[in-house]
Amino acid sequence: MSIAVKEKTDVRLVFLGAGGVGKTALIHRFLQDTFDPKHRRTVEEIHRKEYEVGDVKVTINIIDTSGSYSFPAMRKLSIQTGDAFALVYSVDDPDSLETVKRLRDEIIELKEDKHAPIVVIGNKIDRHNERLVSSRDVLAMVELDWDHIFVESSAKDNINVLEAFMELLQQTDLPSQLRPALCRRRETLPEKGSKHPPMNKTNSCLIS
Repeated sequence: MSIAVKEKTDVRLVFLGAGGVGKTALIHRFLQDTFDPKHRRTVEEIHRKEYEVGDVKVTINIIDTSGSYSFPAMRKLSIQTGDAFALVYSVDDPDSLETVKRLRDEIIELKEDKHAPIVVIGNKIDRHNERLVSSRDVLAMVELDWDHIFVESSAKDNINVLEAFMELLQQTDLPSQLRPALCRRRETLPEKGSKHPPMNKTNSCLIS
């Protein structure tokens, strides 16, 4: 007698990065299509979004972690229980990219997997004149050296926010038949045409 295996319909997306890089802003843009320019220090917040896909309810838990290294136990638990990870830096802050490198090492150590489900997000590309981090250099490091997905975004201008979340969902263990339905969510897609930064589209959702 075979025992049916219950398919996973509840996932945890963990946002990690230095303080002030826009983790909370990206999450709020995705969930509420809003942007608040004021930075508020986050300790840890959990946001939950539910979808009805046919007869199946899919729950996406988004963990917004602290940018401070003052909460190592909390960060460790978030990594251990996470299904996919967004490592966020700001394109005008090279130090925040160094933080991403350290966080990636921590994820790989805790997950014991060098191919851990990670999407690296370079946020704040609306700050054109203040950019200090080359997208070409980060693209090469993330995709060629690390074999992860790289996205550049702007929570302020709503550029590549939905795409970043869809890339994260592709890294989870959700049943494959549920992913296309989730990818049809269009509420936060920008209407205006814009030149989006390079993205790796391998295994990504088709958003048309």
